Amino acid sequence: MSLTMVLLPVFVEVGLTFALLFWTKGRAKTAEAAEEFGLPTLFYALIALALPLRHADLAIVLLSWVFVVTRFVNAGLLRGADGRQRSLAWTASALVLLAMWLYFALKMLLLL
Repeated sequence: MSLTMVLLPVFVEVGLTFALLFWTKGRAKTAEAAEEFGLPTLFYALIALALPLRHADLAIVLLSWVFVVTRFVNAGLLRGADGRQRSLAWTASALVLLAMWLYFALKMLLLL
């Protein structure tokens, strides 16, 4: 079985997870817990795949740092982050992570 065939269902599941995270965002109090656990898990999975496959390039590293900084803001660990800023930080972190997954998926599926 080719690597592409093995990774394709992973990419589809990641897409579904992002769709559900964005869809449930702000719909209920319970969605907040799902959002917090979903993003770090997707981040760890991406890095766990990219490293052994030797696709953790400069773009992945830079986007990883942007993701981590937005997570600090979202967690309220940076001074002056109010509720609105934290919500925007969550959205920013989710979009950065989505960009990372799209970049990784395109590299893997198109063998770049």
